Parts: sequence; C-alpha cells; structure tokens
Amino acid sequence: MSGLVYAALAYIVWGLFPIYFHALARVDAFEIVMHRSLWSFVFVWGALVALRRLQWVPGVVRRPRLVAQFVLSALLLSANWLLYVWAVNHGHVVEASLGYFVTPLVNVLLGTWVLKERPRRLQWLAVGVAACGVLWLTLTLGRPPWIALGLAASFGSYGLLRKTAALGALEGLAVETAVLAPVALVVLAVMSAPHGGLPGLFAGMDGATIGWLLFAGPLTAIPLLLFAAGARRITLATLGTLQYLSPTIQFLLGVTFFGEPLQGTRLVGFVLIWAALAIYSADGFLWMRRQRAAPATA
Repeated sequence: MSGLVYAALAYIVWGLFPIYFHALARVDAFEIVMHRSLWSFVFVWGALVALRRLQWVPGVVRRPRLVAQFVLSALLLSANWLLYVWAVNHGHVVEASLGYFVTPLVNVLLGTWVLKERPRRLQWLAVGVAACGVLWLTLTLGRPPWIALGLAASFGSYGLLRKTAALGALEGLAVETAVLAPVALVVLAVMSAPHGGLPGLFAGMDGATIGWLLFAGPLTAIPLLLFAAGARRITLATLGTLQYLSPTIQFLLGVTFFGEPLQGTRLVGFVLIWAALAIYSADGFLWMRRQRAAPATA
C-alpha cells in the first residue's frame, strides 16, 4: 500500500505544478528555469552528501559516453521545463496537460523506432485513436497543438534516454543538475549584472517571490524521490494508470482555477485522446494478467 501512496503523491505534486508557476508569473519563464536548475543542484547534491551516496561519482566521471548521454538528457529536461513554464504563465495550462496525456503514446512510438520494440495490437489502436484526437484539435484550433506536441516529444525523448542510462533517479538528476547549474549560474550572473552581479540576484523581488524560487530545489527533487520509491513497490500496470493523475489535475486546474475556455469542439479531441489512454491502460492490465497466468499454466 505504501508504494501506491508514494507514487500517487508524486503525480499529485506534479499535477499541482501550475499553481506554483502561477505564483511566479511576474518572473520570466527562462529566468525561472535557470533558478530551478541552480537550486535543484544545491538541494540534490546536499541530499547526496547528507545520505553519503557519493561513491558512484568517480565511476561516472570515467565514462565520457555516459556523461554525454546525461548532457543531452539535461538539455531535453531544461527545454521541457522552459516550454511548460511558458505555457502555464501564458494561459495554456489545458494544452500543456494534453502534452502529458499524449506522452505515454509517444513512448510507444519511440520504443518502436529506437528500441525496435514490437507494440501490441491494442497499443497501435491507442496510438491511432490519439492521432485522430490530435488531428481534430489541429482542425479546431486552426494550428497543430505545438505546446502539447513539444512537451510530449521532449519528455518522451528524455524518458528514453533515462531508460537506457545506468543511474538511479536521484543520481541521474544529480548529474543533470551538475550539467545545468554552471550554465544557470553564468546566465543569472549576467542577468543580475545591472544590480551588482550575483549579490543582486534577487534585486527587485519581494520575499514571497524569492521564497518560491528557492523552493524550486526541493519541489523538483522530492516528487522524483517519491516516484522512485513507489515504482519499486507496485506493478508497472498500476504505475501506468497512476501517471494520468498529473495531467488530469492540470486539465481541471486549467478549466477551473485558471478559467481557460474549453469549447465543445475542442473537447471532442480530448475525448478521443482519453479513449486512447483507456485502450492503452486496458492493454497494460491484460498484458500483466497474461504474464501472471503464464507461470501457473506452465
């Protein structure tokens, strides 16, 4: 039961992220991402020092190919963060939630193209139904849902890189923040130069804004640790179903808290994508049942 709680808490926190970024609406999205990169580095490496989990560091340094892989994953992660923060602070929370609804289906395509996996029939059906939903949204919006597609592509590609990287969740995030933090520090120093350099990093900001920016460190790492703890204790099928908690919460926040309009015509596209996710989840449960039944039959 604890695994279910851990994973659910992680997805709930991720689902509530729009409220956090809305509190920082007066700060430019690029600056928010730079602060998030810097304070995540401070928090994650502080946690590793406190837990005395640094024995893996020399091994990573001696593997340049692994470091290069995490440089690329760090770039994808920062691009995903930047697009997401921009979307929230420019009134596109509903479309951003669509991106994370579509991500599992993007994972199916990436698995097919890159890892040469063979999707099952219901998975292909889910991808086809979702594609119809995206096409419908493109027709009703008058443009492709670029924000949603960009978020799904960047996070799906990030997940693919992390799937093939030989590091745990906390250690992997530590390497990614170590890549991003120096860049963030230089960028923030340049941005704060008119206010006296790094000492003027928070010049012109009130106490609440400074507090929210510093909170980006634990807010990034804690749900990831909860997710890692939950993933070790529950089945992949359960985890796959729980992942829809986050975009569902974001979708509801966009419509209610942020008051974004949702016309009936656009809702048809979302219904198609939700139907695709229902097919995808059903396939996962059926596959898990067959896997469990196989040893008994043998």
